[in-house]
Amino acid sequence: MKLLAIDCAASLCAACVYDAGAGKELGRELRDLGKGHAEHLMAVIETALQAASVGYPDLDAVAVSIGPGSFTGLRVGVSTARGLALALKIPAIGVTTLEALAAEGANAFPGRAVLAALDAGREEIHAALHDEALAETYGPSVVTLAEAVTMAVNADAVLVGTAAPHIAQAAGRPFDTGLIAATADIATYARLAAAKRPGEKPKPLYLRGADAKPQAGFILPRQDKGTEP
Repeated sequence: MKLLAIDCAASLCAACVYDAGAGKELGRELRDLGKGHAEHLMAVIETALQAASVGYPDLDAVAVSIGPGSFTGLRVGVSTARGLALALKIPAIGVTTLEALAAEGANAFPGRAVLAALDAGREEIHAALHDEALAETYGPSVVTLAEAVTMAVNADAVLVGTAAPHIAQAAGRPFDTGLIAATADIATYARLAAAKRPGEKPKPLYLRGADAKPQAGFILPRQDKGTEP
C-alpha cells in the first residue's frame, strides 16, 4: 500500500509518500513556512510524489495530521486530504499531532510511558498520556501546567512536545525527553496511519475555540416570527 501523508499542523508544510508493505519512505518535501500553507501545499505534495516516482493514481490512502495545532493549517491540511481522497476514491486517515509525537518518544525510549504536551497559550497545555504500549490513557485534552506535572511524575513519563521543558522545570526534577517540537516527522504520521483501519473522515481536532470570537455588543437580538418590526 502506498500512502501519501501531509502535515500542516505547525509551521512546516510537509508531505511524504510511504510504502507500507516495504515499511519505508519513498520521497518527501518539507517547507518551513510559518504561514501560507494553502498556497504551497499542492506544490509540496507534487514534489514529494515526484521524489517517490509515484503518481496520484498509485496512491491507496491519504494520511493527515489533525491537530491540535494551527487553526488555519489544520483546515488546509484536512480539507486537502479529504478532497484528494474523494477524487481518488481512497480512504483519508487522521493522526493527531500528540499521538505522532508520542510515537517519536516511544521510539527513542522503548517500553516507557510518554506524555506528549504542546504549549497552548493562556498558561494551558494540550496533552495526551500514553502507556508503555503506546495506548492512549488520557487525552487529548487541555490541562494546566500543574496537572501536566502531576501526570508526568505519576507515570514517570518520557516528555515530548514544546511544553516538555516547562513541565520538567515546574516539576523541579529531570525527565527523559524526546522530540521538543510542535509536530512530529512526516514519516511518523505515515507509519501510524498505515497501521490504522480507515474510519470516519478526518476532521481538525480543536481542543478549544478560536481566539477570535464575536463581541456580544454586535450580536443582534433574535426576532420572533410574526412580530411587528
